[in-house]
Amino acid sequence: MSAEEDLIDYSDDELNNETAAPDANGKKGEVAPAGQNVDKKGSYVGIHSTGFRDFLLKNSLLRAIADCGFEHPSEVQQSCIPQAMLGGDIICQAKSGLGKTAVFVLTTLQQVEPVAGECSVLVMCHTRELAFQIRNEYNRFSKYMPEIKTGVFYGGTPIQKDAELLKNKETHPHIIVGTPGRLNALVRDKHLRLGSVRMFILDECDKMLEQIDMRRDVQEIFRATPQQKQVMMFSATLSDEIKPICRKFMQNPTEQIVDEDTKLTLHGLQQYYINLNENEKNRKLNELLDELQFNQVIIFVRTAARATELDKLLRECNFPSIAVHAGVGQEER
Repeated sequence: MSAEEDLIDYSDDELNNETAAPDANGKKGEVAPAGQNVDKKGSYVGIHSTGFRDFLLKNSLLRAIADCGFEHPSEVQQSCIPQAMLGGDIICQAKSGLGKTAVFVLTTLQQVEPVAGECSVLVMCHTRELAFQIRNEYNRFSKYMPEIKTGVFYGGTPIQKDAELLKNKETHPHIIVGTPGRLNALVRDKHLRLGSVRMFILDECDKMLEQIDMRRDVQEIFRATPQQKQVMMFSATLSDEIKPICRKFMQNPTEQIVDEDTKLTLHGLQQYYINLNENEKNRKLNELLDELQFNQVIIFVRTAARATELDKLLRECNFPSIAVHAGVGQEER
């Protein structure tokens, strides 16, 4: 059997043939995943908010948000959090830096009811670096919720350690973040049981659903979860070809697209740029670092070689610096 024969057929013909009958308003409903006969979830209008308190979050979450220095929700958070809090399925597209991760981290922490030995929230992403980053966000916002356990699982580490962690009810995470390959292996070997999952999240969903192998893993994991659950998908880029595939996993999803130029700047963020020739950049960077007051600085460059050379230059100029790129070992990163 070829790699694609056991996949759900997402061809345009199938989507056209399986569209639901028009509703009372003449609008066509969304297609439920194959084999599922379930009522559609209601659709609600999002309530715009001026502060995180208006979302009626738990005090423990509000304290953690305040500790992080956040005061005002971003546009994507205002649009998505109210809908997510009501349990609706969501497809969200917004460029990087607009706070998509906080949408599902806050709403899942608000709704999770921890039970020993059971996973209630499952979050998947396409790289281990992103999985680790998401787990850290959960730890940051759950600092006043000691009863919540979060675990991260990805390839490149001994799977037996993951199995041991999941075997013990005392260490079994209530929220699991991971990459599809490792999670599917844990499900296949019956180390991870997903019968209690209430929230299923894909971050950077297009990256996972575009790749055939990764999409197959996502589908297998999805089939291991209950029919009735909340599904949320987030991405910076969603093509017209991927959107119908996303909808296949959902029931009547709300789609939030935040890409207008007027909404791409975060509250309180100032942006500047300087046009320079290549041979002028190092000197100007040194001048800025000397003149500006800062706690931390992140400098993005185009290549690993440039990152290494710039790191060396900054150290020579007495700026404490480290370089992070694909050539650096996983543990060191």
